Amino acid sequence: MFRLSSLNFNTRTPSALDHADLLWKNKAMQEEITGTKKRIRSDAARNEDAVLEAAKTVFATSGVDAPVREIAKTAGVGVGTLYRRFPKRSDLVVAVFKREVDACAADAKTLAKDYPPGEALSRWLRRYCQFVVTKKGLASALHSGDPAFDALPDYFRSNFEPALQNLLAAAAKAGEARSDIDAFDLLRAIGNLASAGSKSADSEGMEHTYRMVDLMIDGLRQGTPG
Repeated sequence: MFRLSSLNFNTRTPSALDHADLLWKNKAMQEEITGTKKRIRSDAARNEDAVLEAAKTVFATSGVDAPVREIAKTAGVGVGTLYRRFPKRSDLVVAVFKREVDACAADAKTLAKDYPPGEALSRWLRRYCQFVVTKKGLASALHSGDPAFDALPDYFRSNFEPALQNLLAAAAKAGEARSDIDAFDLLRAIGNLASAGSKSADSEGMEHTYRMVDLMIDGLRQGTPG
């Protein structure tokens, strides 16, 4: 015998509206989770950029052996935050120099767009000189025996050599530089000159370095038309 008590009036088949509501809730949760992850990644990226910028500044004045606390304080982050991203000092040193190499190499393209070939070449060589001068302690790091630095020389050359070669070729084509200049030879010459100048703490020594670089740049024009 059929009894009303056998019916469960609290149970019903989910409708299309129920299903849509569930999907909406799931999507909202996913968006919230995704937004949180994006904020975390964004915060992490800002912290990393702040650490790298601070390390660049501190390395320029105190060398690559500068205290980690000084770098963290300059960056406005805790020491723990710095260590989480860069567990070893060598990790931080490599990241700073790769970042600076990338920026210096990228400037070659920017200068080539904004200035005539000869001026673009001159400006970038001065920029490269400044790069070397402000990298106090790099030479000792490269010769420290730490395998973390083994790839840096090739990284420098693979970025700087083509950047300079393009500038030299454009300047030579415009008759504003000799066509027989080897990019790597020029990088080494200015690098050696700038490294020697960076050992001098006084501004007069640095001014001398930049004057010698300007003379070297003038030499690139010797034998060109006009």
